[in-house]
Amino acid sequence: MNRTAPNSLSEDSNFGFATRMSLFYGAIFLLIGFHLPYYPVWLDWRGLNPSEIGIVLSAPLAVRIFVTPALSFAADRIGDRRLMLIVLSWGALFSFLLFTISSGFWSIMAIAILAAMFWTSIMPITEAVAMDGVRRLGHDYGRMRLWGSLTFIAASFGGGVALQYWNAPSALWLMILAAVCIVIAAHLLPRPKGKGRLKAATAPPRIRVHDAVSLIRSPMFLLFLVATGLTQSTHGVYYAFGTLHWQSLGISAGVIGFLWAVGVIAEILLFMYSGRMLAAIGPLNFIWLAALAAIIRWTITAFDPPLWALFPVQILHGLTFGATHLGAVHFISEAIPSEMTGTAQGLYAAFAGGIAMGAAILASGPLYQALGGQAYLVMGGVAVLSFVAAVGLVLWWRGGKLITFTP
Repeated sequence: MNRTAPNSLSEDSNFGFATRMSLFYGAIFLLIGFHLPYYPVWLDWRGLNPSEIGIVLSAPLAVRIFVTPALSFAADRIGDRRLMLIVLSWGALFSFLLFTISSGFWSIMAIAILAAMFWTSIMPITEAVAMDGVRRLGHDYGRMRLWGSLTFIAASFGGGVALQYWNAPSALWLMILAAVCIVIAAHLLPRPKGKGRLKAATAPPRIRVHDAVSLIRSPMFLLFLVATGLTQSTHGVYYAFGTLHWQSLGISAGVIGFLWAVGVIAEILLFMYSGRMLAAIGPLNFIWLAALAAIIRWTITAFDPPLWALFPVQILHGLTFGATHLGAVHFISEAIPSEMTGTAQGLYAAFAGGIAMGAAILASGPLYQALGGQAYLVMGGVAVLSFVAAVGLVLWWRGGKLITFTP
């Protein structure tokens, strides 16, 4: 008889699962759509210089290195990922509210670190829940995840318009509004099922610390982290100073919001058809194609092309972010035992969004201060390294699980 993994979903939970996950992704990316482009603008309005902005943006990412894997492991261990997401959502809302009483660099950074302890751990646990539905109920991950991209477009475009009318202070209130939406959507997530809801939610732990250690020590998993994490980190200058740099070139806030949206539209189209594409070429081909696209994208962006040329360059975001992300979550689903996917997603987030992205954003302040837009050339160089690692992973992996899980 097949064993039921923690947080497993019975067939009757098929009803409404995709809708609830889509709502939660939508709420998460509503906040991301306000946060990524306009949080640096709010920090600039509060009087922080470029180096301080880089520190504030990167310091919370470093929290992911320790906190996100620990919380993801805890969610796998207690067998109720939904409960963990509810707790994290409330913590994130409380943290963003504290920004309203912040003053000065150190106060802002302390609150940003607190927010990161809750906020940055939500996504990897969400991915584990979503991929459980893909494996057991046959849902299409890309079609659930694309609703997050749609709300990102609405937030990035709407946020640009809001800043035109109400200026930089409105960015924080938009983020708080989005955090409220996350709390509501978290309570609507499907409950864990299996052999009875209560039994599934209170089942004895099935994953242990040495299981997580075995995963960390897997050379192929480490190569996977390098290939995907470095590609994601190449967005560092873009995330930290993309909006400010375009403003310095005389591009209006509304057009900047549309530029962000164009990249996500390409991402949405990729998510929409990703099921067929992944079935045809596999997740690892997504990963090396994303690294190649990053080399092209950041090299062109570094030379401040005319406005009309920025739009096709932004389309490459569908690959540099979207293909990397799709390749990563599907590789984890195929190569990691289901009982450990939350932990694996947490480790991926810790490296890609913590170590790699934190280092990139921390470096982006001095790089942008010294090089301006040509700081993107450094990001292109990092993409070359990720491309080499991705090709190595393609040549090495032959399918199957990277480690064996024995409860």
